[in-house]
Formats: sequence, structure tokens, C-alpha cells
Amino acid sequence: MTYIALPDGRTLHIEITGPPSGLPVIFHHGTPGSVRRFTGFQHAVHEHGLRLVRYSRAGYGQSSRLPGRAIADVAPDISAILDHIDAPRCLVAGRSGGGPHCLATAALLPERVAGALVIAGLAPYGGADLEFLDGMGELNIELFGRALHGEPKLRPALESHARGLGANDSAAIMQEWRTLLPDVDRAVLTGEYAEDLAANYAEALHPGVDGWVDDDLAFVSPWGFSVTDIDVPTFIWHGTEDLFVPFQHGEWLARHIPGATAHLLDGEGHLSLAIGALDMMLTELAEAE
Repeated sequence: MTYIALPDGRTLHIEITGPPSGLPVIFHHGTPGSVRRFTGFQHAVHEHGLRLVRYSRAGYGQSSRLPGRAIADVAPDISAILDHIDAPRCLVAGRSGGGPHCLATAALLPERVAGALVIAGLAPYGGADLEFLDGMGELNIELFGRALHGEPKLRPALESHARGLGANDSAAIMQEWRTLLPDVDRAVLTGEYAEDLAANYAEALHPGVDGWVDDDLAFVSPWGFSVTDIDVPTFIWHGTEDLFVPFQHGEWLARHIPGATAHLLDGEGHLSLAIGALDMMLTELAEAE
């Protein structure tokens, strides 16, 4: 385990794997999520000659909380990680709730980010011509609806769902996410991937739901930057069957990020997308180096 001390007194839990000479890929995990590895993703990053740097976002796992954080507040944390590993430049990738944090890094640290990959990532709440909740599964409509009314409404619901998601049990995850899983996603929630997802959630939620609360509140608040300011190569991947983060979010990001390369795939879900197209994603991202 590696812990770094941040200038504001917080601690950040990070893990680094892969060739020491490889350009680092900073991975922004989903919501909820943690530093724990996804084996297939880690192997794929290494096969492209890249280092993988994973971390638990503020409030998750063993990383200190930053109450009231905005999406933009992740940029100083990533800058501190890069300083710690003595890396002037990196690639960034983010999946689902990690997507906005990936975009914040690209927008606010352009001198240090060579390229950004967003896999099924959220678009900003209140964005022009975006109906944020349209097409979401029942559970996410409920949780984001609560987030719009603040932490007192949101926290009890997250604590209830965290009991299943944090149990390190893939069957419990299937039950908790039952309104969010189309058939294409249910089909991939097996074997090694399901085990890795369960362990990732267990690490994330072991100390409680602070990180999840802060993520959801940040998603529906001003992000602290505009995606129109992103000036690094950005790759948007999204599937039409996604019930966690509806397809229209990927379409919106593709329209509003200058020069974005979009892969909007028919028939893919929230989970299946990150498995079936992984090699193509990383090949494209690595070329931005």
C-alpha cells in the first residue's frame, strides 16, 4: 500500500503497477469505487507498455474525506500523485462516476495530461439540451433525485444500499443493481470481473458512504470547470443500452468537448462496454502520448 500526504493534511491511497518506464495512466474509478484493481484492465494497460496508477478518491476506502468537494477539486490530488511518482506527463482514464473527474483533470492540468479516455461517463447536471435523468434505471433516478435535495435525503438511501454493495458478494451486487442491468450487462457480471467489482466496492465502502455521498452531490452541483475548455485529445465511449449513465450523456459530451473522438456503440451497456472494447480504447489513448 502507498499513501501520500496532501498539502491540506489529507491522505490519499494509491497503487502503481506496470513498467517503471511507461507513461502513467491515472485511472479515476466509478461511483462508488476504490483503489482495488480490475485484473483485466490492469493487464491490458501493462500490455500497452503503460504504468497504471490507481487511487481511492477522497472519502473512499483509506483516502481522507474532503467534505463539500466539487469535481474540479480532484485536479490538485492528481497533481500531487504525479509529483509523488515524479511524472511530468500522464494519460487519464475514467469510468462512469470517474468520467467527470477524468475530464476535470484534462481541463485543469492540460500541461500534464496527454490524453483523456471517458468510458460511460456522466455529463454535467443542468447542461444545455441535456435531460440528466432521462433513460436512467430506477435506482439512479431515486438516488440522484435525493442528491438534488442534499445530504440529509441522500445519505440514508446510500447507507441502505451500501450494506449489499459493500459485502464483497457479487450476487448482492446483482440484487442491488437489478434496475440498472440490461441483459448485456448481466451477461458480463460473472467470474473474475464480478469478483473484482465486489472487492472494489467492499474497499470503497468499508469506512462508510462519505465518498459516495460527496460524489453524488458533486455530480448535481457546478463542476468548477467547463468541458468546453478541454484542450487535450479526448475519447468518449458510450453504449446505447446503458441504464447507469444513459446514452445521451455520451452524446452530449461528444458534442461539447472540442475535438472529441466519439465511439457511441449500439448494443453495449455500462459494464459490457468497458470489457469488450478495452483494447481499442487503450490503443487509441496510448497514441495520444
